[in-house]
Amino acid sequence: MTHADFLHAPFPDAVETDLDFAGASRFYNRELSWLGFNWRVLEEAENARVPLLERLRFLSISATNLDEFYTVRVAGLRELAREGNVTPSFDGLTPVDQLALIDTDARQLMGRQQTVFAGLRTEMEAEGIRILSRADLSRADHDHLHQVFLTRVFPVLSPLAIDPAHPFPFLPNEGFALALELEGSGPRRRTLRALLPVPHQIDRFVAVPGGEGLRFLPLEELLLDNAESLFPGYAIKGVGAFRVLRDSDLEVEEEAEDLVREFEVALKRRRRGEVVRMKLSAGTPPALRALIMRELRVTDQEVVEVDGMIGMGDLGELVLDSRPDLLWPPFSPRVPERVSDHDGDMFAAIRQKDMLLHHPYETFDMVVRFLNQAAQDPDVVAIKQTLYRTSKNSPIVAALCEAAEEGKSVTALVELKARFDEAANIRQSRRLERAGAHVVYGFVDLKTHAKISTVVRREGDELVTYTHYGTGNYHPITARIYTDLSLFTCDPALGRDATKVFNYLSGYVQPEGLENLAISPTSLKARLIEMIDAEIAHAGAGRPAEIWAKMNSLIEEDVVDALYRASQAGVKISLVVRGICGLKPGIKGLSDNIRVKSIIGRFLEHSRIVCFGNGHGLPSDEARVFISSADWMGRNLNRRVETLVEIRNDTVKAQIVSQIMAANLADVAQSWVMGPDGHFSRAPHPPGEFAFNCHRFFMEHPSLSGRGSAGAADVPRLTHPDE
Repeated sequence: MTHADFLHAPFPDAVETDLDFAGASRFYNRELSWLGFNWRVLEEAENARVPLLERLRFLSISATNLDEFYTVRVAGLRELAREGNVTPSFDGLTPVDQLALIDTDARQLMGRQQTVFAGLRTEMEAEGIRILSRADLSRADHDHLHQVFLTRVFPVLSPLAIDPAHPFPFLPNEGFALALELEGSGPRRRTLRALLPVPHQIDRFVAVPGGEGLRFLPLEELLLDNAESLFPGYAIKGVGAFRVLRDSDLEVEEEAEDLVREFEVALKRRRRGEVVRMKLSAGTPPALRALIMRELRVTDQEVVEVDGMIGMGDLGELVLDSRPDLLWPPFSPRVPERVSDHDGDMFAAIRQKDMLLHHPYETFDMVVRFLNQAAQDPDVVAIKQTLYRTSKNSPIVAALCEAAEEGKSVTALVELKARFDEAANIRQSRRLERAGAHVVYGFVDLKTHAKISTVVRREGDELVTYTHYGTGNYHPITARIYTDLSLFTCDPALGRDATKVFNYLSGYVQPEGLENLAISPTSLKARLIEMIDAEIAHAGAGRPAEIWAKMNSLIEEDVVDALYRASQAGVKISLVVRGICGLKPGIKGLSDNIRVKSIIGRFLEHSRIVCFGNGHGLPSDEARVFISSADWMGRNLNRRVETLVEIRNDTVKAQIVSQIMAANLADVAQSWVMGPDGHFSRAPHPPGEFAFNCHRFFMEHPSLSGRGSAGAADVPRLTHPDE
């Protein structure tokens, strides 16, 4: 099957079910759908077409994903269950029901992670990369590692006796420790129980020089190998390794007078959240196991016994740059030709016409350059910027600080409620304030997730607004692996819309008369449903009716029901949903005309796009095309400030429809297809036949709107079966 065959293939036959189309069973459970996504991530660790160390990275990602799932989603469900809450989720399951299903599936997933790791470890050994145990060390290895222990590890260790005078210590979220049973060597043979926290400030894997290939010893093995230095006169009689995950959801007082101070306090509370899961090494002596469980107040249901490695997220350390032969081939993001044609002048490139950059294929450095140029340009008078997630030493924040110090009016909307980035965002806000920027924090009860930047520049007698709308965060690090879109424009209507949104964020003034923009929580969801209903009307009038959409998650009930109505009316709907999907496709009478796929590959799909045929089907020059910061979830459409931007520039529209969306729909090599039961299976592709890979396509071909003097005529589009 070629990529064109897949793109234009008929929809699969719908299945007959006894589903109640008006009942909760028409939806698929959010938590189980997320676990299904993480299964797909894990299965990439077994994909022979993926380089070995990249497969190890997928395993590491699946482990860290699961940890976050427990600390947030499972923690929240557990709290509801403890309070006796029996309110069902939108698919009809109570918190207790969901916890039981999650526990079964997640334990199977964790077991599979160990199996996958064992296989990867064998393959790594064949490539000269070994993970050692203490038993594998030579005398010379012991001597070398003892010096490493004394100079790089010993100073940060805190061995802790456990007895009435030394109570069981607090372990933070993701805390990893060794519990020890020790016996003295004197005539009284005194016994001792101790806890040895494994410091997270030190790499988990210690390089062992000498021998053949690359050798690494886990840090916990190094600690046990040097136990005599920590507990002189004692010998180890029993060991148990364990790692805790704690409730990391934040509870913030909505009426807090000082929101920043409230978040600083809340972050301290997070450290002391209750344990929601504990992994414990198999073979831990019963007395130690009982002690740990009692002191941490965990039950058997919250304990996962591990015969293998604990803390697999740390395996990412072994994705070694020194072995490029076991990694993806190197890729350097492109600088758009149009920017090069204008000698790097972003304002000149944008003035020529709207430009859509597709990250990471086009470099995110252009976004940084846009703000750096604004900071240094004497004709720029004002900059406004939303910040949801940023890097630690953010060049975006540095540019804003420079602009403020140069006397420009700088307004930064810093979202303090960006989960797990709250502390970093507080630091950035303090830095911006010191530079003289106006820092606002938006709404207490709404997260600001919109990605907008405006630069106001004096040009002759006019003030011209240059605007950037993005689908992803202003984060140069994640922009290397997340696929996202950046729209640069000096269209006056889009500039006015952006300014109204900033006024809404800083002054709570409801934006009226938006020209090209819909925002949540006020109009975005209504606009989506209005557009879906318009396709239903086209179908009813006998005109072609089609919807293409791409997002990370789809679980908002009203939107799902609107898609079901559209399917029943004959609208053809093709969805690319990376992660959670609460819609059930391919059910006769409900979703016959809906197909759903997920792409898991080299890059993390993150852009949000929706295209409506507008009575002409897809692809079409007459389509209505939108990019968005919002997934189709209740939180995004009802409880966040998000943007939905209509694309009116013909070249940018063609780029989105005929290049980006068409390639995503045509992808076979990295695609999974969702069945009516909510489960995904790999897209079929016979061995030996060409399997179209959209990531490879984007790496090899420039974007339509970024083309410069060379023109766009030779840029491939994926719209016709004969291409």
